[in-house]
Amino acid sequence: MSSPGREEAGRTALAGIKVVDLTQFEAGTSITETLAWLGADVIKIENPVGGEQGRGASTDIKGVDSYYFMLLNANKRSVTLNLKDARGKDMLRKLIAKADIFAENFAPGVIEKLGFSYEEVSRINPRIIYATVKGFGKGSPYEKHLAFDMIAQAAGGVMSITGEGDGKPIKPGVTLGDTGTGLHACIGVLAALYQRTATGRGQKVEVAMQDAMVNYCRIAYASQLLHKKPCPRMGNQVVLGTNAPSDVFKCKPGGPNDYVYIYTSRANNIQWERLLKVIGREDLKSDERFATPQLRVKIVDEINGYIQAWTKDYTKHEAMQILGEQGVPCGAVLDTDELMNEPSMREREIFVEVDHPARGKVVIPGWPVKLSDSYVPVKSSPILGADNADVYGEWLGLSKGDLDALKKEQVI
Repeated sequence: MSSPGREEAGRTALAGIKVVDLTQFEAGTSITETLAWLGADVIKIENPVGGEQGRGASTDIKGVDSYYFMLLNANKRSVTLNLKDARGKDMLRKLIAKADIFAENFAPGVIEKLGFSYEEVSRINPRIIYATVKGFGKGSPYEKHLAFDMIAQAAGGVMSITGEGDGKPIKPGVTLGDTGTGLHACIGVLAALYQRTATGRGQKVEVAMQDAMVNYCRIAYASQLLHKKPCPRMGNQVVLGTNAPSDVFKCKPGGPNDYVYIYTSRANNIQWERLLKVIGREDLKSDERFATPQLRVKIVDEINGYIQAWTKDYTKHEAMQILGEQGVPCGAVLDTDELMNEPSMREREIFVEVDHPARGKVVIPGWPVKLSDSYVPVKSSPILGADNADVYGEWLGLSKGDLDALKKEQVI
């Protein structure tokens, strides 16, 4: 299904951009998948034996690529290459010489041991943009430590502000540490590509997962500055803790996600008064205890009780519709199944159906950023080595005979 008013033919935003992709798991693959979604030719370099570790991670069928891998490697091409073999290293150098972008997120020190540090890669191709993601930044006391999504969220401040005030720190369900860092890095890559049009030179783009988490927590630092103490956990309240209502409220029939989030601006009383009208409590407008956002914070439990008495009689969808139409900010708590099967989400390709060689038809998230003059259809992640013949033929001019010999000798 294509986006309304768009044609599949035509030049895409990153048409002609070649990417050598040595990424794995999620943080790095999020960089290269984004580039692929924007039209770049992303060549995923994988170990001939098993491929990238994410292929087998969390798979429910032995020998079949995991859904995890599929969701992080759409629109890419896969080639196999043994980087422990001298011929494999030489082939990678030849690919690098033709590439615009090189991306990796191995554990600290691994890419240097393989012989493909930024210094070596830029020597081969001075125009290349070299993207690298690590858990912690250069000079950090934890620079050499391993990191995954939840490690970055803990060490980057996210968990310290997530959860109830009297409870333990909680890891958010979204993978900010991984995908969030990858998207930060991709912004840097695109900026470096643009700068190259003026300078003719490539550069290194590096993002530490811990550092990216700090950027996501910017408003928490407003709390730090305002109150002169660490930003506390505020549950469903905004981190500045200066407004009421700002919470989820139960709706019928009472399932695990039958809630609606209701918020009114702390800038003035307009949205608060609209809310009172909807729930039939306009009498509270004359009560001085509710006169300002600052005062309402002090009696948040009482306010929540009035709202809950109203929401319990509606489904979350009904509550969102009624409140939204009256200009009250609100959001039904939609779960993954509801979102994946919501018709407008499919129509806008926020979710798309792809055809995987082994799994068949699978619905996956698409690319949410829409460009008016660049449309790239979402395609399934590649089977390991599926593009050996095409890529090595196009990029390196290798024949079928050459490839057969390399495969026999376990180079690809």
